[in-house]
Order: sequence, then structure tokens, then C-alpha cells
Amino acid sequence: MNVKYNKGFTLLELMIAVFIIALLASFAIPSYEGSVTRTKRGEAMAAMTSAAQALERFKSANNFSYAGAAFGGGGIFANQVPVAGGTANYNLTLVVAASTYTITATAVGSQVGDGNLTLNSAGSRTWDGNNCWPTSSTTCP
Repeated sequence: MNVKYNKGFTLLELMIAVFIIALLASFAIPSYEGSVTRTKRGEAMAAMTSAAQALERFKSANNFSYAGAAFGGGGIFANQVPVAGGTANYNLTLVVAASTYTITATAVGSQVGDGNLTLNSAGSRTWDGNNCWPTSSTTCP
């Protein structure tokens, strides 16, 4: 008797493999998206800190006043994050008075829903209404 064996996968084996891949993807994709969101938020926090440093340099060169400082084209700092250009994740706005400033990063595009960041001349930092900035080791309430 000559028995011929087919080589290949059965439909059941293929369905099990697809199920396992789908199960792994259901955990991996949300984790990846969360990492991307946190990375973009961190980039905004770094840009705001750099903008604050630019404001301090502006103040020391202009009779110790923030008045007249601006972001955007011709200003002292970029008005979006990423600072180098491209698709904006946050828009930076600046409110200045002679002795104070407030920088606000408003989430746009893929970051909408992540919350807005603020930084002022007194060093107060808020994220989405909470008095903190989340880092890799801390979270805000």
C-alpha cells in the first residue's frame, strides 16, 4: 500500500497561528501607542524648557523685561513642537508681561486628548490641570 502524505498546514493550525498573532497584537499596539504619546509629550516639555531659557536670555538683553518677546516667525522661539518643523503635535503660545510669562503647549493632531502643558516664570508646571509634569518615573493624578 502506497500512502501519500500531503505537506502543509491544516486550516485549524493556520487559525491557531492567526489567533496567537492577533492576541499578541492586542497587547502590543496599545502599549506602543502609549509610548509614542509619552515621547511626544516629553518632547513638548523639553521644548517648553528651552523656550523658558530663551525667554530668560531675552530678559537679560532687554532691560530685564519679558515685554516684546514672541514665539513664531521672527520670534525668539518656535511656535510648535517639533521645533524643527513638520506636523505639529503641540502649538506653543506665550503670554508675557514685563516681569512674568506663561508658556502653554496645546495638544493638536495625534496628541489631542493628551492634555495641555503650561510653564510660567515662577517655575510652576501643570499638565491637564494637575500641578505636575509626568516623567518616566512619576505620574500625575
